[in-house]
Amino acid sequence: MKVKVAVFGQENSVNRIARYTESLEDVDIFPFIYKQAEETPALIQKAIMCDIYLFIGALPYLYAKPVIDKKRLPAVQVDYDPYMILTALYHVKNRYGNALERLSIDIPDTAHVADVLYDTGLDDHAIHTHGYGDDPHTAIGQIARWHEAMWRGGWIDHALTSIPEVAAFLNEKRIPASCMAIPKLNLMRAVDKAKSIAAVNRSQSAQIVAGHVRIKHFETMQAEKGGQHTQALHQTLHHVLLNYARKTHASVVATSDDQFVLFGTRGMLDHITSHYRDFPLLKNIESELATPVDIGFGLGLTAKQAEDNAKLALGTCANNEDGTCYIANERRDLIGPLGVKKEFNPSTLYRSLIHKAKLNNELSYNFIDFIEVRNNEPFSSNDIANYYGVTKRSAERTIKKLMAGDVIKAIGEEKPYVKGRPRKLFKLNQ
Repeated sequence: MKVKVAVFGQENSVNRIARYTESLEDVDIFPFIYKQAEETPALIQKAIMCDIYLFIGALPYLYAKPVIDKKRLPAVQVDYDPYMILTALYHVKNRYGNALERLSIDIPDTAHVADVLYDTGLDDHAIHTHGYGDDPHTAIGQIARWHEAMWRGGWIDHALTSIPEVAAFLNEKRIPASCMAIPKLNLMRAVDKAKSIAAVNRSQSAQIVAGHVRIKHFETMQAEKGGQHTQALHQTLHHVLLNYARKTHASVVATSDDQFVLFGTRGMLDHITSHYRDFPLLKNIESELATPVDIGFGLGLTAKQAEDNAKLALGTCANNEDGTCYIANERRDLIGPLGVKKEFNPSTLYRSLIHKAKLNNELSYNFIDFIEVRNNEPFSSNDIANYYGVTKRSAERTIKKLMAGDVIKAIGEEKPYVKGRPRKLFKLNQ
C-alpha cells in the first residue's frame, strides 16, 4: 500500500519533491502549495486523507505546529542542517566570488552555522546570524527588518535567508539577498523519514520503537582522518543497520553523516528485550567500525513520542566515553546501559523464592534464569508469561507470590497499547 504524503511548501519546492519521487512505487505525493507560510494551518484541513504531513520550510511548520499538536498529526519537516548551510554558502561564494565576505544569515538553529564556520575556517566575525528556533509566533517582517538593519548599518554585503518571503522583501528594497536552496539530499531524507513513520503509524495498536544510532567523536575523526575515512564508517554502519532492520522487520533512515534512525514495532522490541545482557547490535557495530557508537531506543504509542524518547536515551549515552545503549520508555524512564551485566545475588534470590515466596524448585530456577536473561531490568507479568510459556493469569499468580514474599517491588507502569490498562512494572527487591 502506498504512503500518502501531504507536502506543504512553495510551488517550486513541492514540484522538486514530486519530480524526485516519480520513480518511487511506494509513495504518493499530494501537493499543498502556499504563497505565504501563514496559509499552512488552513491547508492542513484539506489533507485529511493523507498518512503523514511533510513541511519543506521551517516557518510553515511553526505556523502549523499548534494544529499538529492539537490533532496529534504525524509530521516531518525538512532538515535545515549544516549540509544545507554549507551548500548555500558555496553557491553564494561561487556566484559573487571571494569579494563577498560579510553576510547576515537567518536559520532555525544558529548552532549549525557555528559548526560550519568552525569546520570551514571562515571568519565568524564577518557572519551575523539570527535564529528563530521553534517560536510559532516568528514574524517574517521582524526577520526581514533585522537583515535590513544589518545592511543599512553597513555590517553586511549580502543577506542569506532560509525564508523565501524574506528574500522577496529584501529584494524589493534592492538589498542584495538570496534564499537558501534546499539540497536534494535533505528533501529525500525527509521523504524517507515520512515513509518510515507512516508505515509504523499504520500499526497504532502496537507499541512503537525508534532507535537513534550515532558514531561517537565523529567530527574529531573527520578532522584527524579526513572525510574519506568517515564516509567509509557511514557506509559500513548503514550496511550493519540494514541487516538488523531486516531481522527485526524495521526500517532505517540516514539523518546525517554520523547518525541513523530506526523505526519498528514488535519485532524490534522483542529483539531488544531478549538481549538486555549481551546486546549484539552494539557489539557488532563496534566490531565492524572499530570505533565506539551510541544507541538510544525510545518506546511510545506514536512515532513522535518514540523518537523523542530515543533522543533522550541517546543524550544519556553522551555521559560515557565508550559506546553505550539506553532505552527510554513511554514514561521516559531510562533502562540501561544495555549489554552491561547488572549483577544480582542468585543464592540470596533462590533462598527468598523458596522460603518467602513459597515457589517450588523448578519455578525458582526458571525465575532466576528469567532475571539473568533480562539482565535484571524491570519486567511485567506479561514478560513472565512469555518467558515461562504460561497464561497471563498464571503469571499474575506468580507475581502475587513474589510480592507477598517481598522478593520484588512495583516501580511503575508501561502502556504498550493505545487501548487497555497500563501494565505494572516490577524489579528485584535486593
